[in-house]
Amino acid sequence: MIEGRRALRLLDLMMTGIGGLVGSGWLFSSLTASNVAGPGAIISWVIGMAAIAIIGLTFAELAGLVPEMGGVIRYPELSHGSLTSFLIGWAVLISYAGLAPIEAEGVLQYASTYVPGLYNAGSSTLTPAGFVIATALVISFFVLNYFGVKLYAKINSNMTWIKLVVPALTAMLLLASGFHTGNFTQHGGFLPAGWSGVFSAISTGGVIFTFTGFRTMFDMAGEARNPRRDMSRALFLALGFVGILYVLLQLAFIGALPGSDLSHGWAKVALTSPFANLAMVLNMSWLAIILYADAIISPMGTGFVYAAAFPRSLFAFAKNGYFWPALKRLNHYGTPGVAMGASIVVGILFLLPFPSWQKMVSILSSATILTYMIGPISAAALRKSAPDAQRSYRVRGLGILGPIGFVVGSLIFYWSGWDINRWMLGLLVLGALVYFAYGIRKMDRPMNDIKSGLWLLAYFAAMFLMERFGSANYGGTNLIPAPWDQAIVAAISMAFYYWGVAARKVLSQADQEALSVSPAMEGLDHPEDAVRQLV
Repeated sequence: MIEGRRALRLLDLMMTGIGGLVGSGWLFSSLTASNVAGPGAIISWVIGMAAIAIIGLTFAELAGLVPEMGGVIRYPELSHGSLTSFLIGWAVLISYAGLAPIEAEGVLQYASTYVPGLYNAGSSTLTPAGFVIATALVISFFVLNYFGVKLYAKINSNMTWIKLVVPALTAMLLLASGFHTGNFTQHGGFLPAGWSGVFSAISTGGVIFTFTGFRTMFDMAGEARNPRRDMSRALFLALGFVGILYVLLQLAFIGALPGSDLSHGWAKVALTSPFANLAMVLNMSWLAIILYADAIISPMGTGFVYAAAFPRSLFAFAKNGYFWPALKRLNHYGTPGVAMGASIVVGILFLLPFPSWQKMVSILSSATILTYMIGPISAAALRKSAPDAQRSYRVRGLGILGPIGFVVGSLIFYWSGWDINRWMLGLLVLGALVYFAYGIRKMDRPMNDIKSGLWLLAYFAAMFLMERFGSANYGGTNLIPAPWDQAIVAAISMAFYYWGVAARKVLSQADQEALSVSPAMEGLDHPEDAVRQLV
């Protein structure tokens, strides 16, 4: 056993989830969600939180069953084989690749207020000097993670406490000062963009992007002391704390915004540093100073978390046989060192084509929701293919919650709109080409894996056709107008859910044995650790 491999306690896992959930999203998403939905953004947060909670429950069951590093990629490998796992893993890599860079950019966007020359507010892009500093931040995120999970846990926990206190204080102070109730009824009313605005804000307003962080704890399950017991608890605690916090922040932002900023409607509200700008308007300059300081700490802390998750995803990709074996090599500290180096290169490159926070958010959110949707299907499929495997946590009502989670996830993906999802179409086609050109020939995968993954290819094709020809509200040609478009998306998603579960692969003897490891002692450095975990 390498020193430090199984070092994360329940508190560390919860802090990993919260650390991923509270980053640049809390600084900007209240503004971007209001731009899309107005006051209706409050509903967007509630729907988004409920959807993530349902989907997250299935990941909690999977993490207890398969407590491995980079588990989000490993689950579909066990349930459906290489084609499904490769395409979902491809989406995981796309979503994770840009998350550390986007947090670095969030730091600079706030910092540009008092350090000019880092960020062009008009074009929402980094300046050359800003790009250099963002690159240095990205490198630092990965370098710190190189030195082991114990150091990671210590740094992340300390930073996360600060990241919780500051936004909570901000929400309470804004709610108590300068609250304008007319903002909820005037300037276009509570739903200025209708329900389509509420739904679009979930995907493109930063809601799903903000909730992306819950997934990081499952990628760290391979380094948890007692993953089979603690993963579900960490999920409930992290989502509960953060979900309430974000609803309060959105409520406070809408109520505190001066009427003069709404003269041209919610879509035209433009603030470089949203909450800090509001604090200054309300004569709370001391709060603005704290916010500008936290605008460095929060995104840096979340970038640090994502810098831990991305290399572990590369590790899982390599473990599945999709990438070079060197990427699954662990260093002296028990972390995937080679994958860390590769992650630095990818992170820097990701700063080039997507230089603005909001542009990156939309595309990464679309990729992220694709990775979420495999959770309900993999959990249900493994219930059938490995019914006797040890599960420390079982989702109650999976037969109902599974289809609901998959359908809601499909709708959130659809609400992203054609302008965003056409990029995802191109990226997924590229991934499929890589798989069929390289995967079958080089990875010696059985044809049964392709058979078990055909449902996913058909699902992608159906979703992109709906996106293209669906409602004009989401960038389609309006051949299928609202609300029929969403009804059809829900119906075909339900059909694909049951097809996906039925298409599960037959587990090999090795896979069956891997799922039979004792949950009490698996991965612990010393036998007495099991006793300590129960105290």
